[in-house]
Amino acid sequence: MKIAVTGKGGVGKTTIAATLARLYADEGKTVYAADADPDANLGLALGFSEEELAEIIPVSKMRKLVEERTGADKSNTFYKINPKVDDIPERYSKFRNGVRLLILGTVETAGSGCVCPENVMLKRIINNLILHREDVVLLDMEAGLEHLGRGTTEGMDQFIVVIEPGARSVQTYRNVKRLAEELGVKKVRVVANKIRDVSDEAFVKDRIPESDLLGFVHYNPEIMNADREGVSPYDFSQTAVDEIKKIKEKLG
Repeated sequence: MKIAVTGKGGVGKTTIAATLARLYADEGKTVYAADADPDANLGLALGFSEEELAEIIPVSKMRKLVEERTGADKSNTFYKINPKVDDIPERYSKFRNGVRLLILGTVETAGSGCVCPENVMLKRIINNLILHREDVVLLDMEAGLEHLGRGTTEGMDQFIVVIEPGARSVQTYRNVKRLAEELGVKKVRVVANKIRDVSDEAFVKDRIPESDLLGFVHYNPEIMNADREGVSPYDFSQTAVDEIKKIKEKLG
């Protein structure tokens, strides 16, 4: 199973991605959770401590590794577009609660000149995770799909767009669906999070095709408390875990 989880900031996509990862790990599967969001906090949701995460350098920031694998020099004039990356998921991931966390980071283009070697590395790593492994892979993405291209989405089973019951979230779903279709991804599904009542459910059902709607996760103060405590929601809210488990069953 290869899944990219995306959505606007603050909608709860990291909670969904981390809980799905923990659920697959509970089944004894090898699970990679790759954080490709610039506001990287997937590790906390998986149960890593702030101190542990502070010591992790995102792959995109490992300039020495990028230069070594791509052959790039300081000017980024020449570099390999097919660097060796198959060992990176094991070497640079951290293991906790049955899940391997790999923090990819993002490439900051403003004021940094040509950043192509870093982009090449990230795309090749995602390509390796998706196309060349039998493991479960969950990508915690930002709302855009800049990391992805046709070569990395061929093996993607589906995108999950996490939304709230609001017009901006629905628009994000439509944008992701359009971009994903351009990349050849057929399944773009929706998880509606922070649902308060039947009117919120009705709002979502009126705007999301039934075939795309995986289910609802209701507003839950326990999730907020878990975030405040810096612990995994999986270990803090059985109600949320049960709701996300039902969603997982629909993924196939």
